[in-house]
Amino acid sequence: MASRLPLTLRVYQKLSGAVTPLSRLLITRRLRQGKEDSARVHERRGISRLERPPGPLVWIHGASVGEVLAGAALVERLRALNIRILLTSGTVTSAAVVARRFPDDIIHQFIPYDAPRYVARFLDHWQPSLALFIESDLWPNLILAGASRRLPMLLINGRMSHRSFPRWQRASATIAALLGRFDICMAQSNVDAERFAALGSRRVVTTGNLKLDVQPPPADAAKLERLRAATRGRPVILASSTHNGEEALLLEVHRAVAKFFPDLLTVIVPRHPDRGEGVACMVAAAELKVALRSRDEMPDAATEIYVADTIGELGLFYRLAPVVFMGGSLVEHGGQNPIEAIKLGAAILHGPHVANFTDVYAALDSARGAIQVDSAEMLARQFVRLLGDAPARQSALEASSAVVGRLGGALQRTLGVLEPYLMQLRIEKGAADA
Repeated sequence: MASRLPLTLRVYQKLSGAVTPLSRLLITRRLRQGKEDSARVHERRGISRLERPPGPLVWIHGASVGEVLAGAALVERLRALNIRILLTSGTVTSAAVVARRFPDDIIHQFIPYDAPRYVARFLDHWQPSLALFIESDLWPNLILAGASRRLPMLLINGRMSHRSFPRWQRASATIAALLGRFDICMAQSNVDAERFAALGSRRVVTTGNLKLDVQPPPADAAKLERLRAATRGRPVILASSTHNGEEALLLEVHRAVAKFFPDLLTVIVPRHPDRGEGVACMVAAAELKVALRSRDEMPDAATEIYVADTIGELGLFYRLAPVVFMGGSLVEHGGQNPIEAIKLGAAILHGPHVANFTDVYAALDSARGAIQVDSAEMLARQFVRLLGDAPARQSALEASSAVVGRLGGALQRTLGVLEPYLMQLRIEKGAADA
């Protein structure tokens, strides 16, 4: 099989094997940057201190928080079938979310670096029965090694962005060799399906976007009551999952909205919590009163900006704010998932850069369930309008909820495609138990 690989992948295999000894330098640098967990760096080399459970094991991989949460409902359904789950991801933040949001019997490991030796060590230890890759985190050595072991591999919730597609077209032999190793590619939309088919997927099925079927994030009742008590009587707006470049604009927005609502509290939740200190310093430099949640600070009557730089607490703030700006959309990041906020009753505002959720936002905007803003001035104007008009907020929420309901169902369609594989696992489990 290796002889039939395109030259790019043969070179990649050799180079990734040759530079494996340098991985310690990479780990050291990432540890300094806060991008690795010092107690678990061995997992990056394919070493696990956990035993593999007996029986069939389904391996699900998602790159980071968004992908892991997209697979949450699927994990729960598989767990209900008494199937053991190995969940891998690549970021410290996603590991923290798994620890908070998933049952204790879900095994989480960091995905190994894509070096042949580490990948082989990982697969030798876990020996998964079925591999499900969420969206498009395609590591060549991992995929090729899985295929060489005849591991059934499926791409679920597959997405091929308008930016990635032309790049992969220029490396058509390479991507075809990788996608061709998957039994099935389950795509989020018909457009994604067409792109995967054009790039070499053998069998493509449009199942929809699992992120539309996510359950609302939980919230600690005591913490929520404390926040409500601290903000009672004040208008609250939320900027969720913001990226670098957006927070400065949001300070302008706060000043503009506060002219109409003098007691305004703006909550900013950075997409990457480790940016919280920097955001708080920016707020202070702008001479606005700031409180930082990671320091266990609560907003008081004088607080203007509350920086919520903690992990797994978005459910608190979606329940607190009636209007939410979804970050990553006023800068060219691609937007963030609005579904959780909608399910918790918030009206949605977003910028023009939503390529990660094109179909979702197009449907929401068309139904007037979300509003696009192209500048800080427009964002401030819409915050003012929606804060002061409860019927308009309710109308937007009803429209967005209808869209989410109409576009949902990806979980059931995904399970339907998986059923033959799950049936085989049940047969194997029954034989082992007997």
